[in-house]
Amino acid sequence: MSARGGTNPQDPQSDPGADPWPDSKAGRWPDRETADEARATLDASSANAADAADAVEAAYDAEFDQALALARAHTTTPHPRPAPADDPGPATGEGEPEKPREAYDWAAAYDAEDGTSGAGAGTGVAWTAIEDAWTGDVPATEAGTDDTRAAVGRHETGAVPPREDSASAADTPDRGPARLSRARSATVRTWEEAREVALRAAHETVACTAARPVPLLPLEQARGLALAEPLVALTDLPSFDTSAMDGWAIAGPGPWRLLPGAQVLAGHELTGACARLDDGAAVPVATGARVPAGATGVLRTEHGEVTADGTRLHALRPLAQGEDIRPCGQECRTGDALVDQGTVVTAPVLGLAAAAGYDAVRAHPRPTAEVFVLGDELLGRGIPTDGLIRDALGPMLPAWLEALGTRVLGVHRLRDEEDCLAEALAASEADLVLTTGGTAAGPVDHVRPVLSRLGADLLVDGVAVRPGHPMLLAATAPGQHLVGLPGNPLAAVAGLLTLAAPLLAVLAGRDELPRTRLPLAERAEGHPRDTRLLPVRVRGGKLCLLRYNGPAMLRGIANADSLAVVPPGGAEAGTAVEVLDLPRAGGCFT
Repeated sequence: MSARGGTNPQDPQSDPGADPWPDSKAGRWPDRETADEARATLDASSANAADAADAVEAAYDAEFDQALALARAHTTTPHPRPAPADDPGPATGEGEPEKPREAYDWAAAYDAEDGTSGAGAGTGVAWTAIEDAWTGDVPATEAGTDDTRAAVGRHETGAVPPREDSASAADTPDRGPARLSRARSATVRTWEEAREVALRAAHETVACTAARPVPLLPLEQARGLALAEPLVALTDLPSFDTSAMDGWAIAGPGPWRLLPGAQVLAGHELTGACARLDDGAAVPVATGARVPAGATGVLRTEHGEVTADGTRLHALRPLAQGEDIRPCGQECRTGDALVDQGTVVTAPVLGLAAAAGYDAVRAHPRPTAEVFVLGDELLGRGIPTDGLIRDALGPMLPAWLEALGTRVLGVHRLRDEEDCLAEALAASEADLVLTTGGTAAGPVDHVRPVLSRLGADLLVDGVAVRPGHPMLLAATAPGQHLVGLPGNPLAAVAGLLTLAAPLLAVLAGRDELPRTRLPLAERAEGHPRDTRLLPVRVRGGKLCLLRYNGPAMLRGIANADSLAVVPPGGAEAGTAVEVLDLPRAGGCFT
């Protein structure tokens, strides 16, 4: 219900004497038709569809702020109402304040279009915000009234029918920010807070299972897993003096006499002569072979010349002491720590472990995940038609979950039925359950009611981030969590990287996900109050913004290698912002 660029009447920098909505004094409310006309004008005049969409959302943001101000105005300025003639009590000259019906009408229309309204009016996000603002208690001293005014009952006025005329909020002084709906309540986390909650929840789970033994896995089974203990060298590397090049092992200054019939090959000892070279002697040696005792260097093949009779070797360039010999223990000594605990076992780590003497390592097993894709409108195959849309998240999420080091138990498409979802969640044995869609407040958004039925502990109930603000995190059973992702694809990606990625990293025993900052190549427009996650590509060490970054779009993220974390209010070109690398196949990040 908010967007970048919206005018906020609660902004302390605003001119207190200016009227933010001059039309309201003339009795005009910016109704839905007016908003539609504004959208059409914006769409027609903007060459950039993404900018137009942002401007439309900003217009709605201004409408929402106006509705809140109107609700507060009615809260702090009760309308006089004459006492009925048969009222036995004394008339006070004041009655219950009148509900701001225009604000409620706008909220109902907004919720219907935004998809957050429930089975009937009065359950959507905007409606709840207006109700909270209107019913919020205002101190009597602040409202300029006596204590009896604050005690006026306001919860029993019933449903509000549409009405054409209303009092204006324009002349009412600002009383400070009103309490907002669930999407703006104290339970909504900032983006940073939500990440920290996910990390903390995962650490608590790991602490409860710390006593479980970690399996010892053969190297070929450990790829992509996180080490449960540091990798310590079991031997010196190299374990003997080794030739770094093909050529001749030489002893002392040259020229050298070649030992007849002698050579040293990799995996073999010096043959055809005694095991030690005397000064002035040379013997052919292969790369990786053990350098014979007494050798003072290796003369590369291209740097030496043998006499015609094959008995003498001459150097074509000066040779340094120990040149091209890898001494024993050059890389490490027995007992040296090679790789830290929590490091992901990549191909190089496998090679290092084998070289250091390991046949198996202790590594954390992959956490398990199960995905439930919700929506009667989703199509599994073919061209979308007849009001159906293709399921994009079903194919996309498993690949990213696997890249995050997770074993996916299954992807299931469920009907929009509460009982069906409840049965599926109750039966899941995955460490992490992911749902797509159903996290808003619409008539078929069942995730929260089902979590309540199951007795889940809701840890994150909405995040101040765009896209993806309806995302949630819940503890559903001991050692099990659920991440509720919004149904829009890019919003779901935002939820995956905000809540699921840090939680899975800890459960997998990995180091927490890397946090880097890079400068923006251009200004990134921000949301007035929320963090924005924007698809970007890194070019020349700078973040280049990509178009098609709407919550329902995938074109931008498909061409991105990262998401830029843009703080509320935006960031200018050259400002360093946090970067979320996108997971890639093989358990690594870009």
